[in-house]
Amino acid sequence: MRARWFELESVVTEQTKATPTAHEVVERFLSAALDPAGGNLADLYGASVVIEMPFAPPGIPQRSETSGEELRTRFQAGAGAREYQKIDSVVIHQTADPEVVIVEYDVHGKVVATGKQFVLSYICVMTIRDGKIVHSRDYTNPITGARALGMLPQLIELLSQESE
Repeated sequence: MRARWFELESVVTEQTKATPTAHEVVERFLSAALDPAGGNLADLYGASVVIEMPFAPPGIPQRSETSGEELRTRFQAGAGAREYQKIDSVVIHQTADPEVVIVEYDVHGKVVATGKQFVLSYICVMTIRDGKIVHSRDYTNPITGARALGMLPQLIELLSQESE
């Protein structure tokens, strides 16, 4: 009987160690964001994910329900256009809800085609359940993003069309 209790205790201990805290997931997220292929970043998301981008420019959905595997494909597609080099100015805020974390950070990178350097500032509100990101609300300046990627004229055109 004693051997069985030890085995059960060992399994519970391993499961507890295997599930990272929300803070640890955010730290892994920040590190994985620098992965050129995006695979490590996609691994941090749950099987079902809601991503909201309240300030998304025209043509990009403000809310999407997707899967971790669909995100992997999106991250890999975006990797060819830009290269993230470092992340700094990180501030992680714990909230009253242990599943919700707010993270502020700046991403430094370059546009692959032109070599143009950029800095994008983000605030993300993440819900992390069972060690996986299941909901993310991402705030960034779409004008800065469009300027960095050389797409400001397209953004202005899209914004002009929407007001008509």
